Amino acid sequence: MEQQRKIHDGCASATSLGELEARLTSCEACPRLVAWRQEIAETKRAAFRYDDYWGRPVPGFGDPEAEIVVVGLAPAAHGANRTGRMFTGDRSGEWLYRALYRAGLANQPTSVNRYDGLVLSGAWVTAAVRCAPPQNKPTPGERDTCSVWFDAELSLLRRATVFVVLGQFAYHSLWSHLRRCGLALPTPRPSFGHGEEVVLDGVTILMSYHVSQQNTFTGRLSVEMLDDVFTRAVRRAGSGV
Repeated sequence: MEQQRKIHDGCASATSLGELEARLTSCEACPRLVAWRQEIAETKRAAFRYDDYWGRPVPGFGDPEAEIVVVGLAPAAHGANRTGRMFTGDRSGEWLYRALYRAGLANQPTSVNRYDGLVLSGAWVTAAVRCAPPQNKPTPGERDTCSVWFDAELSLLRRATVFVVLGQFAYHSLWSHLRRCGLALPTPRPSFGHGEEVVLDGVTILMSYHVSQQNTFTGRLSVEMLDDVFTRAVRRAGSGV
């Protein structure tokens, strides 16, 4: 676990998740993302025209003592950018939280808004980029700018040992985080593939296709495939491997 402690100590920049959230949600470092998230919050989607959109950077959500961390790409324009909670209020979130519920990591299978009573146990949900990007595609510069929040957040999740990455972007972002924080990593980096697993010193990475509609509607990602990843994540967390 020495390498794991090195990760946490090397990247610490906030004293608590509450402090980090307060700082994160006021970030305006990326002009393109700020303009886009605010435009979406003002124009809204017709189905949500009476909703009060969040329209700010979205903090992570879950159990501060989590051993399992789920990493996505970025908030969805009319999902987390609307509700203020990761993977909440859209089809991707429906898939993710149902899977977490089946794995015993959530108290309910639905995630509608920040006040719906959802509680995670042993899991934390976050994303590499915290503002909704146009076409769901952050630029490399935006990803790198946002990495300070990603690093600080993961440094505060001191029991985290298992990371479920949803998609290649999340995988590459987590790998960069681990490198920045001093973990000895193999070269070349293992290729991304659904169901692939990378075991490092004190850290396990499990890969899954993203729970986007592009993957779930086409059958590229099935319920069984997603459940298998989370079953293995729970097993890994329980074994301490």
